[in-house]
Amino acid sequence: MTLKPKISMYWASSCGGCEIALVNLNEKILDLDAAFDIVFCPCLLDTKKKDIEALPDEDITITFFNGAIRTEENKEMAHLMRRKSKLLIAFGSCAHEGCIPGLSNLSTAKEHFKAIYIDNQSVDNPAGILPQPETKMPEGTLHLPRFFERVKPLSQEVAVDYFIPGCPPEPHQIWSVIDSVIQGRPLPPKGSVIGAGRSAVCDECDRKKEDKKIRKFYRTFEIITEPEKCLLEQGIICMGIATRNGCGALCPKVNMPCTGCYGPPEGVLDQGAKMVAALGSMIDIEGLKGASEDEILLRISETLEQLPDLAGTFYKYSLADSILRGRSV
Repeated sequence: MTLKPKISMYWASSCGGCEIALVNLNEKILDLDAAFDIVFCPCLLDTKKKDIEALPDEDITITFFNGAIRTEENKEMAHLMRRKSKLLIAFGSCAHEGCIPGLSNLSTAKEHFKAIYIDNQSVDNPAGILPQPETKMPEGTLHLPRFFERVKPLSQEVAVDYFIPGCPPEPHQIWSVIDSVIQGRPLPPKGSVIGAGRSAVCDECDRKKEDKKIRKFYRTFEIITEPEKCLLEQGIICMGIATRNGCGALCPKVNMPCTGCYGPPEGVLDQGAKMVAALGSMIDIEGLKGASEDEILLRISETLEQLPDLAGTFYKYSLADSILRGRSV
């Protein structure tokens, strides 16, 4: 009997949506099972870490690693799955760029623990007890994985072969990668983003686009938008201009702005910087003809100040992998 190639999926610091995305292959999950042995997926199988350690190196054909690196356990598993896998794929936005967990890089680990375990109104902790890496008990010593000062995307910890973006990835992206391996089709060069496009979401958005002159920004609940007009031109921050395409512009199609989960388009180093630069050229400065540079900069600053959360708006998914990386500590 010919042994099938092995496939696995690991869940680091993330919400679990990537596991749901895998199941959302629907009937194709049967084709996946026919072509591969699923040997490791903590939310589906009871495989133990020791079982993976016992495998020969590179014995797993594909590992989809979802989630950012937040704890010592995440780091340990990243190195283990890298060693045991021929192809290690950063699966989803958390592994790709840090995603929502990466926004915690704006605070220190100490500030996190204080907010969660001491200042939290739903917590009764008068003694101010915080989680410790080791706790002595009569039965023995309890261990918790170390909580790192910073969140990192997978590629900042180990070498990554490919990246599948999205929060979570769409089923067609996932299947295109799996099917390429099944059919023996060549994959792009190592380090490539796969299963997605190369340009911006705007290129696949059907909304009408004209000359963008923005005087005021609105949050989505503050305005009833025109259904066919570019959301950005209506003052809604839509990250499509600074986000890789391939999703089919799903959010703008249902009257919601793109928030950037596919990361920057090809050739763009920093998604947030790309968006800020684009907005700088769109803010309406008509009526300031002959004004000084300081007056123009003031208008731009006043307009941007209408946005309540600059980091959460421009770096919602990409802060940990951006030029900024987060707060200096």
